Amino acid sequence: MKAFCVTDSVTSGGLAEEEIPVPQPGPDELLIRVCAAGVTPTELRWYPTTHRKDGETRRRAVPGHEFSGVVAAAGGNIEAVGVGREIYGMNDWFADGAMSEYCVTEPSSVVPKPLNLTHAEAASVPIGALTAWQGLVDRANLQASERVLVQGGAGAVGVFAIQLARLHGAYVIATASSRNLEFVRQLGAESVIDYQAMRFEEEVGEVDVVFDTVGGETLRRSWEVLKPNGRMVTIAADGEGATEERVKEAFFIVEPNQQQLIEIGRLLDTRRLKPVVDAVVPFAQTPAAYAGRAGKRQGRGKVVIEVWTQDNAASRM
Repeated sequence: MKAFCVTDSVTSGGLAEEEIPVPQPGPDELLIRVCAAGVTPTELRWYPTTHRKDGETRRRAVPGHEFSGVVAAAGGNIEAVGVGREIYGMNDWFADGAMSEYCVTEPSSVVPKPLNLTHAEAASVPIGALTAWQGLVDRANLQASERVLVQGGAGAVGVFAIQLARLHGAYVIATASSRNLEFVRQLGAESVIDYQAMRFEEEVGEVDVVFDTVGGETLRRSWEVLKPNGRMVTIAADGEGATEERVKEAFFIVEPNQQQLIEIGRLLDTRRLKPVVDAVVPFAQTPAAYAGRAGKRQGRGKVVIEVWTQDNAASRM
């Protein structure tokens, strides 16, 4: 099968197309024919991409851990009734991902694809929505009427953080570029700040929760807008190797969670939650997509790779 692999997972983080064997599902695993996969550019630098669980160096990793597709085969311990079912979800960061024609995952990491979403739309959801859910609900314990500042409100995670915070009854403040201010308002932000034109700490204060997707200076300045008992959550890549204790406590990486994904699917099916796809990019342009050079982008939501379609299926058989 065709796949994109990290060519040097320790240094450059480049991607190259390779022909590799179709993975075989273990007794308790599913084989997924990937229709679409979401792009998370920072994952090329993450520890699970460059290392195995035992700490050994990992090379030729296949990225892309959120996907939508069809169950192609099931392991011996799983009933085969699910074969042919459309699903979406994410798999373990240490496993090979979905920038390939097939990937392997555990049944507990996927759920039926929402009926009203295309595969590209569904593939844009799992990491962003689960990250927002786990950050706001599990870690910050967000309560109704609390004030939330979402740093990077138009991004792949920010779009879900805004929507989920509003669904929890919070007052949402979001930062975005000038071209996306109206967009984040439409998502549910009640107050918006153009981070290019003003310093957010001069516009807002006494915040209960900061959900940071940016990191760096933005994260450092965000501490001063929190209430004394406010909570900080950050997913910025530079938090992974942080030495400052408060940053280490605030940082987390999303994990697969089937029950949460089921609840997210219900919100999508009832259109109380909506996906945001910035661009849909052909499979051949995967390296360019990870480098931010593919598709007509507006800086809103997720870039998605179209891996398998009816049009290209015949050419691969």
